[in-house]
Amino acid sequence: MATTTVRIDEATRDKLRIIANSENEPIHVILERAIEDYRRKRFLEDANRAYNALRQNQKAWAEELEERAVWDATLSDNLEDE
Repeated sequence: MATTTVRIDEATRDKLRIIANSENEPIHVILERAIEDYRRKRFLEDANRAYNALRQNQKAWAEELEERAVWDATLSDNLEDE
């Protein structure tokens, strides 16, 4: 695995060290988790903004609801309940 150096201030390094020690993990693992959590948070925020924008467009939102209704029909595809 290739590595690189990232510069952070001492206070951030100290916080990372405290978290890493409490989790019994190396600092790079804590950073990887934090970055992945941040990436997921940003993805959901972006998706929420996109849906909010879609809802502001009445025509586009109506089309979205129509499409959902079509897909919802697949949930009851005449299969017997088990």
